[in-house]
Amino acid sequence: MEAARRVLEHPTPTDASSAAALPSGFYDAFVLRGIRVEAAEPGRLLCRFTVPSRLLNSGGFLHGGATASLIHLVASAVFHTTGNSSSSSSSTSPLEMNISYLDAAFPDEEIEIEAKVLRAGKAVGVALVDLKKKSGKLIAQARYSNYLAPSSKL
Repeated sequence: MEAARRVLEHPTPTDASSAAALPSGFYDAFVLRGIRVEAAEPGRLLCRFTVPSRLLNSGGFLHGGATASLIHLVASAVFHTTGNSSSSSSSTSPLEMNISYLDAAFPDEEIEIEAKVLRAGKAVGVALVDLKKKSGKLIAQARYSNYLAPSSKL
């Protein structure tokens, strides 16, 4: 228990000072750096991403948290392709994300991330996101729901 406490509660001084100096929005840019949009059409986004070493876990493959972040960011973006005024709003909030992790992605491996809108209503949108290897084998599959209504002016 103490080892876990030390790791989580007492980061090294350089880590703490570096983290405090990071700009807002750093994390999204850190995860997304290198993503390429291959196709964008109403209700669909297709992206390619080469797995960088910065997103690996201790086992040497794409970290589950980085996978979840990629899913969240691409799924949020796919709602902007629908043309629905509420889903085009810049303020969207995730409601639920269910991810099945099915395989590993390794360093320098190119993966495909495809997001499809299943429904974009006035307030809630639902998308399906697949992360695949070049071979077509699924790495992860997610069902993602997002609150799309415009934010209040109050």
